[in-house]
Amino acid sequence: MHLVDEIKAKARKSPQTVVLPESYDDRMIEAAGQIVADGLAKVVLLGDPAALQAKAKELGASLDGVEMVDPKSSDKLDGYVEELVVLRQKKGMTSEQAKETLIADDNLFFGAMMVRKGDAGGMVAGAYNTTGDVLRAAFQVIGTAPGIKTVSSVFLMVTKNSDFGENGVLCFADCAVNPNPNAQALAEIAISTASSCKSFLGVDARVAMLSFSTKGSASHEDADKVLEALRIAKEAAPELQIDGELQADAALLPKVGEKKAPGSAVAGKANTLIFPDLDAGNIGYKLVERVAGAEAVGPIVQGLAKPVNDLSRGCSVDDIISVSAITAVQAQG
Repeated sequence: MHLVDEIKAKARKSPQTVVLPESYDDRMIEAAGQIVADGLAKVVLLGDPAALQAKAKELGASLDGVEMVDPKSSDKLDGYVEELVVLRQKKGMTSEQAKETLIADDNLFFGAMMVRKGDAGGMVAGAYNTTGDVLRAAFQVIGTAPGIKTVSSVFLMVTKNSDFGENGVLCFADCAVNPNPNAQALAEIAISTASSCKSFLGVDARVAMLSFSTKGSASHEDADKVLEALRIAKEAAPELQIDGELQADAALLPKVGEKKAPGSAVAGKANTLIFPDLDAGNIGYKLVERVAGAEAVGPIVQGLAKPVNDLSRGCSVDDIISVSAITAVQAQG
């Protein structure tokens, strides 16, 4: 079974509620009904119900089983306004400003507040809005997970070689968000990615902190950063199987791992690769995707207190459905 199909099967086992704020994008309307029909999640589509039904009819789409909520007339608006004022009081936000923010045409803050308050398990957006706009609402309303200050991303790399990772699937991070994380941020990325590995692959992570050096084979401040991140991660999550600094071949190939890092519980059998910066991560995942013919599922946002995922503005309806399933699985955890 393909990885995305496995994720969808997992989503169906315990359907969560996913809010789609961008009902003004036709693709979202088309996806909403299919998500429900496929049993992947319960869906809340934000917008005027009458207008949404009319648009769905025009598109030949079904909204059967989809909950439609107009933020402007929602009976939860007043409570959301109070909550946002409390969250943003240090920034001087007034009730009037909070209300304007929550009923803004993009619906992003209202959707994020639904997630914060438990009225939805997660949010999927970005078909119309920029990544910055989507993540801004997530940062300001939902915030980061306990003990984590760094929001990052993970790609699930489905390779053609079952000897790598978990039957050919590896977690790569961070390949999309943080340009040059310091040691603390790198440690948090590792911890978040280990959690993602467990959620999506159903196994404990074996985390390799990647570098151009293995176990002191080179001396440089960049390798020192990775070693410090390793120390911080071990202290914060002592149960984590994590090792470094490791070169990619030492992380992935048993013979090389045994030679370069004898006795390591991770070397030669890593399923989770943490890149030292965005240059390495972005280049690495694209090389594996294009040269090795792997499929990159993601980026999946991680590190938030509750799940929000960002779409490409060039996404398809199928992309929205798949990311909604991924978000639902994150919400299960």
